[in-house]
Amino acid sequence: MEFINSKENKLFKTIKKLKQKKYREREELFLAEGHKFLDFSIAPKYIILRDGVEENFPKIDNFNCKKYIYSDTLFNDISTQENSQGVILIYDFLSNSMEDLEKNIVVLDRIQDPGNLGTIIRLVDAVGFKDIILTTGSVDIYNDKSVRSSMGSLFNLNINYMSEEKLVDFLKSNNYNILSSGLTNESVNYNKVKLKGKNAVVFGNEGQGVSKDILEASNEIVKIPIYGSAESLNVGVATGIILYKVKEILEEYEV
Repeated sequence: MEFINSKENKLFKTIKKLKQKKYREREELFLAEGHKFLDFSIAPKYIILRDGVEENFPKIDNFNCKKYIYSDTLFNDISTQENSQGVILIYDFLSNSMEDLEKNIVVLDRIQDPGNLGTIIRLVDAVGFKDIILTTGSVDIYNDKSVRSSMGSLFNLNINYMSEEKLVDFLKSNNYNILSSGLTNESVNYNKVKLKGKNAVVFGNEGQGVSKDILEASNEIVKIPIYGSAESLNVGVATGIILYKVKEILEEYEV
């Protein structure tokens, strides 16, 4: 493995810029930090180790990619964690596609918090769904906090972005039953939703909820009753409650 100790190194300069979305999109690369990512079969393009930790990560031998050792100073410059384990993997953008979506999909409308997004990606994977569509303006799936919070589930899902207008047209033209979370006079409890052959479950922005246009296009508005004094639920928590109920209902249909 080559040892790098110069801030003029071309790859170092590229990786350092990957903390910014515009450079991730330009290079079509993103980083994932931590030994957990060595457990996945997806091959990174590069593996970067902090000087002195080489013997801690024998799993790097499982990957046929370029590997480098960075000095402490350089590694700290590219690290996104305060207490890094000393390993960073650089991946090509994932091959996501709007072709061949499954019958049940999740839609995230203008989700802003990268931790929430990563948590929801992990939830969707746990429930067994495969497809997520985010509306334009949502946080980047390749944000380092999103990647870390997804705990590798990012690699298991098909995740795409689409403008709100195109999204509504797409769901309608493809006969999706649109179920949006929200509190309106017409909202039904989450345990009484009516599912059909194809379902799109929509969750909205942390502060504003699902947009007006998507709500108007929805077949049902779904709510989670609050029995105590809390004003609302975190979008990640709400997603988990509703998706697991949807999964339960779907399994009842299959029986």
